[in-house]
Amino acid sequence: MAPPDPMDDLREQLRATQEAAARIAAQVPTQGWASAQQRDATAADVQALAAVLHALRDVVPEDLWQQIREVLRRLLLLLRAILDLVVDRLSAPGGGAGPEGPGRGAGPRVQDIPIA
Repeated sequence: MAPPDPMDDLREQLRATQEAAARIAAQVPTQGWASAQQRDATAADVQALAAVLHALRDVVPEDLWQQIREVLRRLLLLLRAILDLVVDRLSAPGGGAGPEGPGRGAGPRVQDIPIA
């Protein structure tokens, strides 16, 4: 009788992993992890928020509404900047490997300057 081949064990583990991944993938709905009920609930929440904003627009004075729009605009710009930073770090060479963290080391070097 031949000794057990470690490669056979590895092949069996890979086959079992592939089967498990296929079973899990088959359970994922077409819209991602959200079920139809969760998707409908989210849509209803967004519609309710839009209705509140439309109601507020009729009640709030124009100068205050302008300030609200400016705050929302800045919030969206901040969100876009955060997303851009994450995308840059994810697409950086090396994929974030190394002690500096994801995406670091590719940009300009920063140096602390002591203030006397």
